[in-house]
Amino acid sequence: MPRRPVRIAPSLLAADFARLGEETRAVAAAGADWLHLDIMDGHFVPNISFGPVVVKALRPHAGIPFDVHLMIAPADPYIEAFAAAGADLISVHPEAGPHLHRTLQSIRGLGKQAGVVLNPGTPVAAVENVLDLLDLVLVMSVNPGFGGQAFLASQLGKIAALRRMIDASGRDIALQVDGGITPATAPACIDAGADVLVAGTAVFAQPDYAAAIAAIRGNPA
Repeated sequence: MPRRPVRIAPSLLAADFARLGEETRAVAAAGADWLHLDIMDGHFVPNISFGPVVVKALRPHAGIPFDVHLMIAPADPYIEAFAAAGADLISVHPEAGPHLHRTLQSIRGLGKQAGVVLNPGTPVAAVENVLDLLDLVLVMSVNPGFGGQAFLASQLGKIAALRRMIDASGRDIALQVDGGITPATAPACIDAGADVLVAGTAVFAQPDYAAAIAAIRGNPA
């Protein structure tokens, strides 16, 4: 299957929370392919972010896909609310519920794309039996919960293994990486097979969002 161009999904977790609508418009105008929205509950991960009301409020501000990453447990009771709020893609962790297959079926049944997220300690085998239900696999290259963490190079082997698994399946599944993504760490992820990169501070902490996105994509001005 031909490799797709690298897509950049700025993580709203690193944005100015007092200006979320403006920040959403700004990164979309700067060339972001997706907007990554980290949903944290203070239970599954040690942080709290925002919920479906905020996603719904932001939806009119950008036409790019909303990539919603549920770092919550249980995830199942909230999937319908995030779908209704305007999520285009909803990703869950295998550890966030008892029946991953059923959860993915639920997401797809709502007309949304479905993803699975692998923490640094979660093996590739966690997605092996649900590839037929997946539109995305997200590899966490930090332990989830907080932005600004250092990239874990130990996850490059996992990215490469997933690339081989996805290619062998013949399915059109995006391979995303999130955590410590910068212009310095992005090339290794791309070389390993990633085609969607999530970046927080590497975009939102920079003075020029368009230049930051281009640099991560590998096309610096």
